[in-house]
Amino acid sequence: MNMTERSGNEAVFMGAAEKLVSGCHMTRQDFTELLSGYGDLRITEYLAQEAVRVRRQYYGTKVFTRGLIEFTNYCKNNCHYCGIRGGNRNAVRYRLTREEILECCQEGYKLGFRTFVLQGGEDPFYTDEKMADIVREIKSTFPDCALTLSIGEKSYESYRLLREAGADRYLLRHETADEAHYRLLHPEPMSLSVRKQCLYDLKALGYQVGAGMMVGSPGQTWETLAEDLMFLQKLQPQMVGMGPFIPHHDTCFAGERAGSVELTLYLLSIVRLLLPRVLLPATTALGTMDPRGREKGLAVGANVVMPNLSPIKNRKNYDLYDNKICTGDEAAECRMCLERRVASVGYELVTERGDYLWQET
Repeated sequence: MNMTERSGNEAVFMGAAEKLVSGCHMTRQDFTELLSGYGDLRITEYLAQEAVRVRRQYYGTKVFTRGLIEFTNYCKNNCHYCGIRGGNRNAVRYRLTREEILECCQEGYKLGFRTFVLQGGEDPFYTDEKMADIVREIKSTFPDCALTLSIGEKSYESYRLLREAGADRYLLRHETADEAHYRLLHPEPMSLSVRKQCLYDLKALGYQVGAGMMVGSPGQTWETLAEDLMFLQKLQPQMVGMGPFIPHHDTCFAGERAGSVELTLYLLSIVRLLLPRVLLPATTALGTMDPRGREKGLAVGANVVMPNLSPIKNRKNYDLYDNKICTGDEAAECRMCLERRVASVGYELVTERGDYLWQET
């Protein structure tokens, strides 16, 4: 490519970036051009600076914590990328009891957590009635706390029951919004249309809803990522979870290359600008790929961290991908370490529920 061609492309990339920053509706071509500008330092820095400006406009320097409780690693699904997929006979399975879950919440409350996230595989053992009972107990014991569920695809009626029991938020990463890419990552009978409908059902029921995708998953292209951004623009979720794809040794993608930390950071900035008030985690996967990955995420627009409140004896068995960090400063017990990490990039770890800002301030 000669200099004239490069300069012309840079103008196209920057035009897409400026359109995003200005808050205009983005087309699929806009997103593709914006993604094609990845690697251009001027555009990367521009988007990061603007993302930080917008993040500070709505949330100041606050970083919200979510106490993550991984309460079951049983799963009926067989997603090709996941270490706890139902077909992995090498997984060491566990389930937390209702009492163990409440003990995790109690410890987290003492540490200053005011949001708990119950995350697990799609485990039929936890019926709607059992989950609703756990939700009611947590909400009655900790009435000043928010409760997030991340337990997969369910019917509208199941989501309604859990919402009425007191659940405030729901995380359901769509993983990819492209049909062909979805088929590459998931077996039959799983369906992208069902996944999307679940997200719309959750929104209709008044949950604060989280979607999101893996960055660098097998088969991903600029076009599939553009489709993800189009979907997020349409869905308007309150939360978006993104992290680099990390292969697991007991899956068919064991030999695939991991996703890029740098591209994940670029996308965090884009999503912050696309959804200015979004609650945007600097994920565990970022911290797994880069010792300062979460700090880097906060420095480009993220405003949430999710330390692990699960019992130490179970953490290593919630094995979604290889080498997942689950001890040391990832452990909720080391809150002081996390506070220092957050402060190192100019932010403050706060003890608040950290709800989505429904009204502009």
